[in-house]
Amino acid sequence: MSEKVLKLGIPAGSLQDATGELFRRAGYKIKFSSRSYYPSIDDEEIECLLIRAQEMARYVDQGILDAGITGYDWVLETEADVVEICELMFSKVSRRPVRWVLCVPNDSPVQTVKDLEGKRIATETVGLTTRYLEKHGVTAKVEFSWGATEVKPPRLVDAIVEVTETGNSLRANNLRIVDEVLQSTTRFIANKEAYADPWKKQKLDNIALMLQSCLAAEGKVGLMMNVRRDDLQGILDELPALQTPTVSSLSDADWVSVTTIVDESVVRSAIPRLKEAGARGIVEYAISKIID
Repeated sequence: MSEKVLKLGIPAGSLQDATGELFRRAGYKIKFSSRSYYPSIDDEEIECLLIRAQEMARYVDQGILDAGITGYDWVLETEADVVEICELMFSKVSRRPVRWVLCVPNDSPVQTVKDLEGKRIATETVGLTTRYLEKHGVTAKVEFSWGATEVKPPRLVDAIVEVTETGNSLRANNLRIVDEVLQSTTRFIANKEAYADPWKKQKLDNIALMLQSCLAAEGKVGLMMNVRRDDLQGILDELPALQTPTVSSLSDADWVSVTTIVDESVVRSAIPRLKEAGARGIVEYAISKIID
């Protein structure tokens, strides 16, 4: 075991598998055991601990963990005083932000947050919801929900504040959205004292760089092709490039090699156009990381 150890929180629950997969793509092998809250990782300078995302920011703030991955919503909910190293746009379902929304039954007379004056609201984010109501000048009873929040209206509460990615669960429970309380994405956060330590800061920045490079590469592929110099401008005009393409000379002075990165979604239409414009030897290849 290395003398220097970074205590890293991995979110248990819905983000666990997605986080493990992201680290794997970044070059770190994390192994989870059903009987342990201490996942193994192939870096002797890192010690992992599985913690619920809801609690992560609090433990990082207190210095029990040097860093961790959690949602921006839970940083706000716990009012944790931490350093945000970077945003990581991934979640359990999509690469879009999750939304905390104020919902009521479809047949509820409530049309705006103002209509909830004196009413009862259930949510897992009591702090966020209370501050949201205060911002709108509304006084209501906010109670903590231990789960199955969507089934509580209208018998137990008048409204809920719940997180959603797709809205499917809300629709299935005959709920409609009155207002959006917050959009949240996953964040890589650190304890302030830990991040002030040069060794830990360098370690954390390196991890962040690799994680972000994997997310940046999602949906991208590389294209290589050979092009006659006389056809080069036409080819460049056809390329939907992520960045300026690289053009390299070949042994045949009349030809050049062109390399670029494009969105995978455009390849099926781009390659035929490139071939028609004179490109030859076109090769598509996978991209695992992109580092600016």
